[in-house]
Amino acid sequence: MLSLFSTFLCELSPDALMSGACLATIMGIEMRLHLVDGAGLNQILEMDWNQFVSQMESSSLRSLRPAADSRLGRDFDIDCEAEFLDVADEISGEGTVRNVLSQNDAHNALLKIVEWVSIGHWEAWEGRCFLYIENAIGRELEHVDDMYSYEVWNEVRESLSQMGESEYSERVCADWMQRRKDMGETLDESKDPRIIPTFEAHDRNSRTLHHAVNQKMYVQILGREHLDAKLWGHGDWNLGYLLDS
Repeated sequence: MLSLFSTFLCELSPDALMSGACLATIMGIEMRLHLVDGAGLNQILEMDWNQFVSQMESSSLRSLRPAADSRLGRDFDIDCEAEFLDVADEISGEGTVRNVLSQNDAHNALLKIVEWVSIGHWEAWEGRCFLYIENAIGRELEHVDDMYSYEVWNEVRESLSQMGESEYSERVCADWMQRRKDMGETLDESKDPRIIPTFEAHDRNSRTLHHAVNQKMYVQILGREHLDAKLWGHGDWNLGYLLDS
């Protein structure tokens, strides 16, 4: 993949190579895509709430947690359980997990369960996700919110199911380099030490996104940092729908 970077570097004009201009890209917030065992999630939602909390406290439910995908990120069992229990301390009620969470409007607790019952997640800075999504669907998006729409993610899944991982990664990295060239930014790593790490991050993120969306046996629940938990996910797997329908 670095050969693609080297080839492109040779095509830059001296003026572009010498340019010190830098576009301030808003990164910060991360997009995250959880790959969830849907049957396992529904099983948990039908469990008795107090029994479920007790078993999370004793770590006796770990056999229900699916095996982690080594290419994706995932919190350790003990960390994920602790985060859920911190939220559960503020919840009271009797009945199924679904009913108690619904009565308490506790979509944030459901999101913690989603994390626990996932094989892992893909995540990237939101400012970079335009590159990944636009190169997946072959068109530009007008607004950041478009990146989270049901229709766009259907396009992403359909397109990446028909495109190889390396082809997609090379498309993303070539587009990133072209955008820098068009803005007169340097691709000379001696002038900007972040060039190679950024290139490698785009390569890695695009490859793992391709991998994630092609895991068809798992439910894909999409969201972002600081987003109201009830807005995570689409359709029948939207967290608001799961509790309030």
